[in-house]
Amino acid sequence: MLELEHGFRVVDVHTQLTPDAVSTRGRTISPDRLEREMHQAGIVKAVVFPGTTPGRSYVAANNGVARLSVERPFVAFARINGADAATTTATGRFRNAVSRRKEWHTTPDDIEQYAYDDRFYGFTLDPIADGFPDEAVLDRLEDVGLPLVVRGGVGAPPPVLAETLLERSLPVIVAHFGGHPLARESMHEMIDLLDSYDECYLDTSAVRYRDVLERALLEHPDRVLFGSGAPACHPNVAVMEILTLDVSEDKLWRAFSKNACRVVGALAPD
Repeated sequence: MLELEHGFRVVDVHTQLTPDAVSTRGRTISPDRLEREMHQAGIVKAVVFPGTTPGRSYVAANNGVARLSVERPFVAFARINGADAATTTATGRFRNAVSRRKEWHTTPDDIEQYAYDDRFYGFTLDPIADGFPDEAVLDRLEDVGLPLVVRGGVGAPPPVLAETLLERSLPVIVAHFGGHPLARESMHEMIDLLDSYDECYLDTSAVRYRDVLERALLEHPDRVLFGSGAPACHPNVAVMEILTLDVSEDKLWRAFSKNACRVVGALAPD
């Protein structure tokens, strides 16, 4: 694809990078190709994290992503997991209360180690595939205060995210507007929740509805962060979807760069 020409500084909060030694589901591309596609789209920096591998520890994958981010415009986030299921029912809460971490689950010590390792700048969580961390891990996440990108959608709808994560005092970036795949009602429900949670943000990855994107930018211009969803989505396409919205240039600047730089300091200009 041809390089996009636009006058915006674009940073990306949702990009998957798969180390060669780690096998994951979904489309994978090399770090060099990912960097090249980012350059084509005019993206100057991107948050990167490993793909999903349920039932396995993410320590090796996280270290691989950190290694591949060196001397590239990548900001590494550590992927975490947990033994708790996504639920708001009494039965589900009871099961979570008696569940125990397995050897591959993230521990509070893991959180602290990542937080004070200068290679990592935040965390990412896919509760649909990997479950939610337990209370001790969530407490440690709250203590360190680094941003958390969490996949929202079928299996982890807005009410579950609100009860489990959004009551915590840490920045939470809900991917896909909380409605993956293409659950328009859930996306609108997630936008409604922004009125109640000051540290909740939405990333635009895999959001294909213009009315949803425009509503969020018009009602909450400080809470929308650009996410390409690469490599599943080409960064050029993701950028063009935002460029063609019927909103002011100031709101485009906020979505493409200003908001993300406020939440993830490592995305700011050097």
